[in-house]
Amino acid sequence: MTSKVAEEALGYEQARDELIEVVRRLEAGGTTLEESLALWERGEELAKVCRRWLDGARARLDAALAEEEAADGGDAREDDE
Repeated sequence: MTSKVAEEALGYEQARDELIEVVRRLEAGGTTLEESLALWERGEELAKVCRRWLDGARARLDAALAEEEAADGGDAREDDE
């Protein structure tokens, strides 16, 4: 199992690429039960890393959009209605 520090050091693309490889290996089969469980656990960890990156990106986008809306005085919201 990897340490929390090592997981947090992974960038989104690194975690995603490793997750893709884990899934490929699980789908290909040919691993022992123990290996499959270890791969699945690693996949879960990598998925969490990806989710944290995506959640962070969403929060940054939401903050930027909120700033823009505040700077516009909320006009964008009125135009949508």
